[in-house]
Amino acid sequence: MFLSSSSVFKWVSQFINFERIRADKGFCLDRMWELAERAGHPERTAPVIHVAGSKGKGSVSTMIASVLSSAGFKTALYTSPHVLDFRERITWNGDFFDESVYVDAGNELLSITEKMGAEDAPTFFELFTLFFFLCARRSDCTAMVVETGMGGRLDATNIVRPLVSVITLIEKEHTEYLGDTIALIAKEKSGIIKPDVPLVLAEQVPEALAVFYDAVEKADSSTTVHYFPDEAELRNIVVSRDGTDFTLVSKLFPNPLTLSIPIPGAAQAGNAGLAALAVKTAFPNISAECISGGLRKCRLRARFERISSAPTVIVDGAHTRASIDYCVETFVSIYGHGVLLFGCAAGKDVLSMAKILAPRFSVIVITTPGTFKESYPEKVFEVFEGINPEKVTLIKDTAMAIDKTLAIAQEKNVPVLVTGSFYLAGEAIRRLSLANETP
Repeated sequence: MFLSSSSVFKWVSQFINFERIRADKGFCLDRMWELAERAGHPERTAPVIHVAGSKGKGSVSTMIASVLSSAGFKTALYTSPHVLDFRERITWNGDFFDESVYVDAGNELLSITEKMGAEDAPTFFELFTLFFFLCARRSDCTAMVVETGMGGRLDATNIVRPLVSVITLIEKEHTEYLGDTIALIAKEKSGIIKPDVPLVLAEQVPEALAVFYDAVEKADSSTTVHYFPDEAELRNIVVSRDGTDFTLVSKLFPNPLTLSIPIPGAAQAGNAGLAALAVKTAFPNISAECISGGLRKCRLRARFERISSAPTVIVDGAHTRASIDYCVETFVSIYGHGVLLFGCAAGKDVLSMAKILAPRFSVIVITTPGTFKESYPEKVFEVFEGINPEKVTLIKDTAMAIDKTLAIAQEKNVPVLVTGSFYLAGEAIRRLSLANETP
């Protein structure tokens, strides 16, 4: 029996066996459906907005949830990964659930899994997804925003029947599981498209766009598609150290919306615009004031987050080519050149990211992005070294790498960008907090 949320999370973490189980047995939703059935289908607790994609899906999901909370919905949000605390993955109205909700839902989850045979042991993500739905049901929420994990078609979250499906930008990621082309990855993501459920779609490259329209045709040719470039336009984008201001013009709104988000970056303005379209599609009567207010209040950890001013330290969880590109462009436009601390999990497109990053920083430190996921910092270092050997240093110990990067930045009086992994961002935040607490 669990007595605290931390004990629930410690138990669930024992099931971090994704690679070991799934690599051998492949993907399927059968076990997730069985878990939901045993739990009495908590995924049907409240209306759902379902979000998939390669880039920006966590931001879009969080923005949608913030808008819904601003409109008076009791909103449960499911995202991943976390930065500092497991509870960041399962939140309610922009904050954590009450401790009793986590504990009671955890005990319910334990009871359900104890009745399953060892051969049917669930994975971490399956358990955590069900845990979210159980928390949402216990909180009597009135809306749920659910972000997929890695894919879409066979993702554990794909048992929901949403009011609207949202797909953000597609790019190459998790190629060992989703396929090694944009078309194959888009096909997996398109699995969240369902008959009679409107689709809100971010701008896509032609290969992905063709896959999505084909999936809509096969699901239900009458399904409404709101393709962002056809439905909306962003104007007057102004990016500053404190956030981004812009105007959203869309067929869904009678008048242009003047919007602000507390996150710097033109890409985040695009995410906010997509979130606004999704909410308006799901809830047509929602007001412009609720959308504006919700976006203005939205907070996201490790999305171009400034965690220090002396020296300036920005942490960003970007770990794909496109997200790194947007992150660096924003960083350089605001702060100029500086020092880079980089680490990424295994399986990422290091070469593409290195080609973007290496020319933009005077000093580059490569390190281990925490211990939550497998990583090979030596191989990452070799890639960067092959581009510019004079700039790059390998310090495998994460704490030592953070300290060294900060020391270099203070000596040179330049800013720091920490990127490549949400887990590295979390390590940097913890390390800096610890240093600030030291008398």
